[in-house]
Amino acid sequence: MKIVAINGSINKAGNTFYLLDKILKICEKNGAQTRIISAAQAVGDAKTPFCTCCSTPCSKACYKGSLLDEAYKAIEEADAVIFGSPVYFGSMSAQLKAFFDKTREVRSRKAWVGIPAGVVSVGASKYGGQEATMNAIQDCLFISGMTVFGSGYFTTDGGQMGIGAHKPACEDEFANARCESMAARVMFEAARNELYKKSR
Repeated sequence: MKIVAINGSINKAGNTFYLLDKILKICEKNGAQTRIISAAQAVGDAKTPFCTCCSTPCSKACYKGSLLDEAYKAIEEADAVIFGSPVYFGSMSAQLKAFFDKTREVRSRKAWVGIPAGVVSVGASKYGGQEATMNAIQDCLFISGMTVFGSGYFTTDGGQMGIGAHKPACEDEFANARCESMAARVMFEAARNELYKKSR
C-alpha cells in the first residue's frame, strides 16, 4: 500500500517533518511504501506560486508537468494521505494553502474523493492554534471529497482531531505517543481503501 505525507512547512526537516516522518516510519515497518512531499517545493515549481483562476475549467497551465502536478498525482494514487503544517497566524502555512488553492483541476475530476486523509500540526506553544490549523486543513480535505480521520484507533481511543504538537515536537511526549496510534489508523484506513479500489 502507498501512504503519502504532505509537509506544509517551509522547513524541510523541522517539527512538522518530524511528526510526519515518525508516523511514516511506523507504517514502513508494517509494509507500507511511503513518501514525504514538500508543499513549498511543489508550489514553488509552478509558474505562479498561487492560483490566479486564469481559466475555467482549469487547464493546469501554470503547473502542468511540474513537481506540483507530480504531487497531485501521488495523492491520487495513494491509499492514504497525511497533511501537516506549522501554525501560522492560527492557520496553515501559505505554502500549504496555495497547494490546496491550485487543486481546481483535481477537484473537477473528483480525483481525491474517498481517499483517507489525516492531519498533524505544530505550534510554538502548547495552545498555539494547532486545532484551528487542523480544522482549516480538514475543511480543504472535505471540499476535496476526502475521507477525514483522526488519530484514534481500536486499541487506544476514539481519537483526537489529529496530532497537535508544540515545538520542539521531539520533546512533546503526548504528540509522540499519538504517532503510534495515528500510524495504526493510517494503516487501517489505507488497507480498507486498497481493498475498495481492488473491488471496483
